[in-house]
Amino acid sequence: MMLKILLGVIVVLIIAYICCGFRIVPQNNEGLVETLGKYSKTVKAGFIFIWPLFQRIRKVPLALQPLEISKYSIITKDNAEITTSLTLNYLVTDSYRYFYNNTDSVESMVQLIRGHLRDIIGRMDLNSALGSTKEINDQLFTATGDLTNIYGIKVVRVNVDELLPSPEIQRAMDKQLTADREKTAAIAKAEGEARTIEMTTKAKNDALVATAKANAQAVKTQADADAYRVQKMQDALSKAGEGYFRNQSLDSFNQLAQGPNNLIVVGKDEMTDLGKVPALKKVWDASGQKDSTEE
Repeated sequence: MMLKILLGVIVVLIIAYICCGFRIVPQNNEGLVETLGKYSKTVKAGFIFIWPLFQRIRKVPLALQPLEISKYSIITKDNAEITTSLTLNYLVTDSYRYFYNNTDSVESMVQLIRGHLRDIIGRMDLNSALGSTKEINDQLFTATGDLTNIYGIKVVRVNVDELLPSPEIQRAMDKQLTADREKTAAIAKAEGEARTIEMTTKAKNDALVATAKANAQAVKTQADADAYRVQKMQDALSKAGEGYFRNQSLDSFNQLAQGPNNLIVVGKDEMTDLGKVPALKKVWDASGQKDSTEE
């Protein structure tokens, strides 16, 4: 009877021992099986069996892991202090190297990335570093993209979130930015005033030119009209006969005789023609009244 009880206890213990050896490795994980503290094999996700007390399993996640590296200071090429922080995504590509080659592969990776970032920014001056975030990301990813051989890790994405100068430098930059804005505003105002003066002067000059052109056109028009009138008179005179000019002479002498001045000055060559000119004599009576007119 005691033997049966002992056998039953042994069977129960064996069944319990075997049941304790079943393990489940979740999806996106690998299991590192150790036998008596020494690595023996790597198992994939699923239902596995190990020998309790002699073996143990360490689960290593293979899914993409986010990581944020907190702010820390870096000195640029021109001895300016800036504070930077970055985020990255990584995944385990070799669970054996990840777990056994380093006591803390993630922390080792972070230190390596910090060193590369310090080296990249340390070769830039402040202005170049603040304006070259994309270039810094590219260089940092190239330097730390595949760390499989060292830490069993692959960096999928790395991004510098911020680059902040020290408060003293930030205040100096703010002052410089304000001065630059004031300078730009002053230059724009001066250019606007100069442009206004230029446009006003041009408008006045255009008005003077337009007035001069209008006056010149009026003078030209008047001259053309005078020339046309003279030309017409010359054409008419060229067609007039000798009698027309004799009549004009008679009219002129008559008008002269009727005026208060009867003195005529003529050349010696014209003296012979005076007999041909009719003369009008005014006859006045003793009282000063006109009596008669004789030819």
